[in-house]
This record gives sequence, C-alpha cells and structure tokens, in this order.
Amino acid sequence: MEFIKDPFEHLRIPIGDWTEYVLQLLVTNFRWLFQALREPVDFVLGGLEGLLTQAPPLLLLVVFTLFAWQIAGVRVMAIALACFTTIGLIGAWEEAMTTLAIVLTSILYCSAVGIPLGVASARSNTFDKWLRPVLDLMQTIPSFVYLVPVVMLFGIGNVPGVIVTIVYALPPVVRLTNLGIRQVPKDLTEAALAFGASRGELLRKIEFPLAMPSIMAGVNQTIMMSLSMVVVASMISVTGLGQMVLRGIGRLDVGLATVGGLGIVLLAIAIDRVSQGFAQDARSRNHLKWHEAGPIGLVRKLVINKKHSE
Repeated sequence: MEFIKDPFEHLRIPIGDWTEYVLQLLVTNFRWLFQALREPVDFVLGGLEGLLTQAPPLLLLVVFTLFAWQIAGVRVMAIALACFTTIGLIGAWEEAMTTLAIVLTSILYCSAVGIPLGVASARSNTFDKWLRPVLDLMQTIPSFVYLVPVVMLFGIGNVPGVIVTIVYALPPVVRLTNLGIRQVPKDLTEAALAFGASRGELLRKIEFPLAMPSIMAGVNQTIMMSLSMVVVASMISVTGLGQMVLRGIGRLDVGLATVGGLGIVLLAIAIDRVSQGFAQDARSRNHLKWHEAGPIGLVRKLVINKKHSE
C-alpha cells in the first residue's frame, strides 16, 4: 500500500551518486590531463592579464580608443572612450582589466573551438544531429551547476574561471557558425566547385565572407555570456569586477556592488559595440578596405599626401 501511495519513496535513480563516482574516478585517474589542459589557458590569460594590469591606464585608454575607431568608426570610438573613462573614474580600472583579460581569453578559445565545430556541423548532417543535443544540454544547465565539476577537476582561481566560462559560452558561436555556413547560397558553392575551387578555398573565399555576419553574431553572444558568467565565476575565487559584486553582496555594501555591476555594464557596452564592427562590410565603411579607414587610413593619407607634395 505504501508503494502504491508513493512509489518514488522506494524507486529512485541515483544520479547524484553516479555523478560523484564519475567525478572521483576522473580526479583519481586523469588529474594529470586536466592539469595539462590548464597550461594553454594559463599561458594566454597570464599574458593578457599581465599586459592589461601593468600597462599605464592612460596608454591603454589611447590604445582602446584607437582600436575602436579602426574597427567600428568614430561613433563607437566615442562610446568606448566614455565607457573606459567612466570605469577609471569610478575606481574599477584594475578589476575591469582583469575581467577584460578573462573575457578575451574565453572569447579566443570559444572562437578557436566553436567556429571549427560549427563548420563541421554545417558540412555533416550526422555530426550536427549528434552535436545539437549536447549544445542543448550545455545551454539548459544553470550556470551555477558548472562550478562543482570545474572546481573538482581544475581547482579554483582565474584559470578554472576561464574554463567554466568557455564551457558556458561556447554554444552560441557553434550554432550561429553552423547557421551562417548553411545559409550560403548553394548556387555559389556549386559554381565555385565547378570552377575548380578546393574545399579550403570554398570555405575561405566564399562561405566565411558570406557567413561572417552570422559568425560575428555568435561571437557577440559568446561575449555577452562570458560577461554574465563573471559574477557567477567569482564564487570560485575568480578576481575582477565579479569579485567586487560578490564582496559587496556578502558585506551588504551596496556601493561596492554598484561599482562592480556598473563596471561590468560599461565593459559589456564597449566590447559589444567594438565586436559588432568586425561584421561591418565595405558598404558600412564607405566602400573602403579596413586599412583605408580609421587611424591607419588617416596616417596612410598623410604619408601619401606628403609624398605627392614632395
């Protein structure tokens, strides 16, 4: 009778026990592998973090401004200048640079892994059929759940924070790369193959240029998800703006949490606007090549005019 009233009291699937057993097995037998996976992430993150935190803020401000102008134009340059200047004025510059290093490292590895996966899934329907449930699972699992296995396998600190961010933010760039490649008109690819183009040339010269807006939209979504993971990852001792928010919440210090949150928002605005510039076509740049616009184009014009005057 008790079984009929509440069968779940006696019938349970021990998912928790199985998960703990698998994690313990991995930690015991493959700890060396996960420590080896830390090395390339640590190398890139350490270089970026050292560069961004040790360089003079005024120099970085000039570099960020010129880079935004080169990539996305004068309007985005003004937005980036205002965002980074405000970050410095509210006293969150060093934390913002640490967060920027974490986000840039995550974007680099997400793009290096996600774009090839997206191309492979666009080329093979079978691979796409197997990959899609994995991506669905990765996007469905709450971000907090990722922290437990990452801490057990990689420890705590900025490097595990980057790894958990990569896993969390990877699906958008895979999906939108797949979508962009699939949306390339078939007649163009068939014509290129008919004229003797190899698969590599087809990808570089036709599919990638036409799919670039979709790919960059995926990278942009990855950037936003990486920034949203900053606060969550601070729970495993990831430093930066997320740590400011976490300390502010823990101490009920509204001012500190506000500074950290505002820094994340301003950093997100600046990175978002600049990243959108990578997807601009020649028409958006007044039919100029990338090196003919922005500060590089200005310097080239000055040099050419000086030569003509001589």
